[in-house]
Amino acid sequence: MTSLDYKNEILRLKKEKGAVILGHYYQIDEIQSISDYVGDSLALAQEAQRTDAPIIVFCGVHFMAETAKILNPSRKVLLPELAASCSLAESCNGADLRQFKAEHPDHIVVSYVNCSAEVKAESDLICTSGNAEKLINALPQDQKIIFAPDKNLGGYINRQTGRNMLLWNGVCTVHDALESESILKLKAENPDAPVVAHPECNSAVLAVSEFVGSTKAMLTYIKNSDKKRFIVATEAGILYEMKRDNPDKEFITVPGGCEDGTCCSCAECSYMKMNTMEKLYKCLRDETPEITMSADMIERAAKPIVRMLEMSRQLGIIK
Repeated sequence: MTSLDYKNEILRLKKEKGAVILGHYYQIDEIQSISDYVGDSLALAQEAQRTDAPIIVFCGVHFMAETAKILNPSRKVLLPELAASCSLAESCNGADLRQFKAEHPDHIVVSYVNCSAEVKAESDLICTSGNAEKLINALPQDQKIIFAPDKNLGGYINRQTGRNMLLWNGVCTVHDALESESILKLKAENPDAPVVAHPECNSAVLAVSEFVGSTKAMLTYIKNSDKKRFIVATEAGILYEMKRDNPDKEFITVPGGCEDGTCCSCAECSYMKMNTMEKLYKCLRDETPEITMSADMIERAAKPIVRMLEMSRQLGIIK
């Protein structure tokens, strides 16, 4: 079956079953092109909550599909590849975070949305890369905070807010592998191209970047900029949306820390790329793999997510 056949079959099954397809910016181009909604964590969490489709197919990684299920417990949530995990989510589990909390009883836990349901269930508030700074600023200045699981994002927020949050020692291996030396070389070769970087990158990369922000924020910055060329320090899947939004602009990717400095594939998340058109087709056809979890886990994990959405509305981050 060709890719075109998969596309037609997916569209047919989606209509037949009344399903909705949510696609993350880091998915392969073909999946992004066929998704009903493409976005980052916060946007897709909102769409998952707003849709009334009986079947939600989440083309992303496991923790994202879990979030969709947590917000829509009565609906069937499918993930084309159940093994699509996340290096950052894998760096922190519920039991270890619970132990860490016990060692710091005067701290609340703010967790980046890139974490498992069990970590969310141990958290007081969830954040995304797009709303983290505003949410942290909205908390009392004397409130002690554990920030999990991304030390790079947490460190960036500490520097931006003047906080001294206690950081869990986790990273996204894709973003953390990007090197400032490679960026400085690209800047020297392309002095007219500003660097846009995701805050999951290490502090050395962020220090040499002209703009730091979430995936959505980077897209907005590029669209509104009068610059025509950009150096992009994030997962390479975002280039599809960048090029679609800005066909007249050029994007230069940052190599991901290979020894010879020439490998671009390192800037791709292998987990995100595990979802394929064939797997999406079979997922819709068979309505499996399905995301399931206990009612208790859903209830506990939902609280910090709902708090994030409520605070985001109060702060004017979302409507």
